[in-house]
Amino acid sequence: MEAQFIAWLRSRLPAPPASLLIGPGDDAAVIDTAKMAGMVATTDMLMDGVDFRLSQVDPRRIGRKALAVNLSDLAAMGSEPVAALVSLSLPRSGGFALARELYEGLLPLAEEFGAAIAGGDTNAWDGPLVISITALGRTTSRGPLLRSGAKAGDAVVVTGELGGSILGKHFDFTPRVREAIALASRYEIHAAMDISDGLLLDLSRLCAESGCGAELELSAIPIAAAAYQLAELQADSCSALDHAVADGEDFELLLALAANDAANAERDQPLLAEHGVRLTPIGRFISEAGIWSVDAAGVREKLEPRGYQHQFD
Repeated sequence: MEAQFIAWLRSRLPAPPASLLIGPGDDAAVIDTAKMAGMVATTDMLMDGVDFRLSQVDPRRIGRKALAVNLSDLAAMGSEPVAALVSLSLPRSGGFALARELYEGLLPLAEEFGAAIAGGDTNAWDGPLVISITALGRTTSRGPLLRSGAKAGDAVVVTGELGGSILGKHFDFTPRVREAIALASRYEIHAAMDISDGLLLDLSRLCAESGCGAELELSAIPIAAAAYQLAELQADSCSALDHAVADGEDFELLLALAANDAANAERDQPLLAEHGVRLTPIGRFISEAGIWSVDAAGVREKLEPRGYQHQFD
């Protein structure tokens, strides 16, 4: 069955780009890096029962998400997708049909962003579905965006709206690849990452790498309609704002922009017209460690870096 699946996959793949010298069919892929200023590599693993429930979700959405989370990491680095390696651990029963559906979900996204499927691995076992993708990208002339460059006085800026992703966005989001490249070409971005585990937790990670802290204007945080919906659906004390700052899997960009550029970007809103994505300043980076909220009167309150973290001993 593995041979039949590989034959199906090779017949389904589009013609490879010129940069993919050797693709599926050999022991390893060969990629032409001669014209690349630098190569960026990232990998993510998704597991049934942790990142999704196969019994409740169309496998095509799972396949798409598996690639999208990797492309989101490339976006956070300000890089252009080049190729992806896809590895599957399939349940023995129904594995062939499942594999095809996973690829039917991820292939359109790969074509949309120019990521050639360069190879991977396919196994079967008695456990649940596991899908792991390694994505490769090329840096632009701007170079890679890192987490470590935020400076006191920079603006804290986010794309899009936050919160409530569990209601559907975490499967169907669009990686902010185009937006990141457009922003990097126009403005001075000192640091960047994607919001995968929650705004506060991810901001704390960016601050730690940059050796600084941040003050947030909570009223400025763009809250998604799904966050309000989730706050109403759940019988707990979490507000829409709580979901916006801690839910995770929004896969929006978190940026440190030079203050002048942040003001220009907010005024110009180039992404709103070109990509339909809003850019919102929500605070500023400071030299003092920690994350704080600050209100209009200047009153500060310490914020805990809440978000999602895998737990293990």
